[in-house]
Amino acid sequence: MAGLAGLAAFAPAARAARGPAARVGDRVVWRDVTLLDGTTLPASLLERGPPVVVELWATWCPFCKRQNPHLQALADRHRGTLTVLALAIDKDPDKARAYMKDHGYTFPAAMAGSDAERWFGKREGLPEIYVVDRGRIVFREIGEMFPEDVAALGRYAVRRTG
Repeated sequence: MAGLAGLAAFAPAARAARGPAARVGDRVVWRDVTLLDGTTLPASLLERGPPVVVELWATWCPFCKRQNPHLQALADRHRGTLTVLALAIDKDPDKARAYMKDHGYTFPAAMAGSDAERWFGKREGLPEIYVVDRGRIVFREIGEMFPEDVAALGRYAVRRTG
């Protein structure tokens, strides 16, 4: 049985290596994220700061287009107690940057890249939403969420004293 316990401990690393989709309870080991505006969202903030709502999205995705205004409202409502981070799967960062600007979105956005695949595995649809709290996935949804369901992600917003 010790061998099975060893395999269970290895499972999260194996997920990252093979790429199946992440699940609730999986660990995310953040790295600094270079945002579309050229600034950096530090790994330390993602790991120890407010919970992070991550959306994997694309500029050409109609479901993402309908969901993103609700993410902006969530980010505005819970600024400082919840971080919204959009990771675009587009090939051209200029398109993603223009999309964010044209729609007036102010939440942090970056290109998905290899780190996103390491963190969240293989995509199963668009958009995909994850909530990561102190390095653990606590929520996952594949596909467009209703406005009230996006707003309900505010339940993860917390005020921490240290």
